[in-house]
Amino acid sequence: MEYTVQKLGKLAGVSTRTLRYYDEIGILKPARINSSGYRIYGQAEVDRLQQVLFYRELGVNLETIKEVITSASFDGAIALKEHREKLLEKRKQLDLLIENVNKTIDSMEGRRTMSNKEKFEGFKKKLIEDNEKKYGKEIREKYGEETINKSNAKMLNMTEAEYERVTKLSEEVNSTLAEAMKTGNPASELAQKAAELHKQWLTFYWSEYSKEAHAGLAQMYADDERFKAYYDKIQPGAAEFLRDAILIYTK
Repeated sequence: MEYTVQKLGKLAGVSTRTLRYYDEIGILKPARINSSGYRIYGQAEVDRLQQVLFYRELGVNLETIKEVITSASFDGAIALKEHREKLLEKRKQLDLLIENVNKTIDSMEGRRTMSNKEKFEGFKKKLIEDNEKKYGKEIREKYGEETINKSNAKMLNMTEAEYERVTKLSEEVNSTLAEAMKTGNPASELAQKAAELHKQWLTFYWSEYSKEAHAGLAQMYADDERFKAYYDKIQPGAAEFLRDAILIYTK
């Protein structure tokens, strides 16, 4: 069966503008253009659009999607199995959060007693899931599967007091960094205090600390636009300033 842009958009629940954009950037080309100049899509294009939408649902950016699905080694069946695993994991995380909310409601209405550990369990799982979605590929390539898995396990085993402390440390890093930037000197006492606080924050997540890994992470903050955007919300140039402070600190 063949579809026009309008029919395929209606079938998939996406706008015709989106489909035209996918054509422009080379993610989803029509099978042919008919004599009237309309884009016509066949079954292969329908299947590819499904793959694109699966990746979008998982938070993958369009540039990466294009790289993956246009690769000569791309296998649709294998990709679907990977999608299924990720969606099952996502469902597990959502089920945990729903269960957490239900327990909290029961606790508030006096039907059960909920421990503080239970209250934070769902949030820790969600934090890990969000980090994996945003940065998982890069940090696993940089530090290895075992290191990241250990870090996630350490996060899940945090006590309530540790969770509160690491949250407070994150705020202290940002506020100290903002003050340190006023000096304009990454070697200043305040800048080095920010680097030290950042190290303390990392030890809540890393099973082992090393100066080399700390310096490598700092460089990633400056190189990766997503990390850079997070710190530059404090003040433009904050990611580079923190990197320089950490490089001095780790030397």
